[in-house]
Amino acid sequence: MSSESRISVPVSESWDTYWQGAHNSAAYSGGGVSHPAFHAFWDNFLQNVQIPQGTLRCIDIASGNGSIVEHLNSIFGNGACEITCLDISQSAISSIEKRFPAVTGIVADAADIPFDSAAFDIVTSQFGVEYAGAGAIGESARLVSSGGQLAFLLHHAGGSIYRECAASLDAIRRTQESNFIPLAIRLFETGFAASRGADRKAYDDAGRALSPAVRALEDIMQTHGEHVGGNAIASLYADVGKIHSSIQQYEPTEVIGWLEQMASEMDAYSGRMSSMCDSAMDEQAFQSVAKTLSGNGLTVKTERSLDDPGTGQPLAWAIVASN
Repeated sequence: MSSESRISVPVSESWDTYWQGAHNSAAYSGGGVSHPAFHAFWDNFLQNVQIPQGTLRCIDIASGNGSIVEHLNSIFGNGACEITCLDISQSAISSIEKRFPAVTGIVADAADIPFDSAAFDIVTSQFGVEYAGAGAIGESARLVSSGGQLAFLLHHAGGSIYRECAASLDAIRRTQESNFIPLAIRLFETGFAASRGADRKAYDDAGRALSPAVRALEDIMQTHGEHVGGNAIASLYADVGKIHSSIQQYEPTEVIGWLEQMASEMDAYSGRMSSMCDSAMDEQAFQSVAKTLSGNGLTVKTERSLDDPGTGQPLAWAIVASN
């Protein structure tokens, strides 16, 4: 489909499709950002949390793949804290509840959280709360109990993760603009027909029509590397070639269905990468987050760029505040 004919995907649907893909497709397995610097940040934060009498009440906002739950269980042990995970995606929450049966999952917008003020001792988010807009910062702050703490890792504009997301977005959009998937569908439709005795002219024409799109994918991988987009481009390119080389071994409905699913997932993936790039913060925007937390009665204790120790490149903005 052309860039003009693509249908805009609603935010919640885009994220839902993305997380379905993250769990079901190897091409979209990189659903959660992971780096030793992030693990160190969360371990340091949680190990210094003042534990109140009774059960520790925790909420992770825009939980995604549930990486913060793993840290909470590692530091406090299963059952030592009541963990609530909130995300706009039902697929994300369903996956977290399956992996962590003791977790309470809530499908909701981070800008309109359905809990009373001061309901939680720990409020966390890793690359999520910023997607919901500026209002989500104040909404998160009001949840912090007296003596409680809040910790966020936020997307850093110009950082290495931002650049990776921007490259993935460019690669996916260029793939869509090349019409590779619709042209591949046409190639296989006519190829399967030709294998059943139909005239080969339509098949040959479809092959010629696909050739520029094949070169477009090669150019994308040359520009950004084969791993761009969570290997989605390289996988699509290789799998179409493999199927085409031995088309008689495949079922037409399975091949066409796979390509249609890939088109849907790429639409959702493009939406997520666009959201990540749009939500990334420059220094001024990050300082605004700190001011919002302070304006909501919290004391900001940490406010810095979290950098890669090996390269010195920024990875995220890190902020810790207490009530």
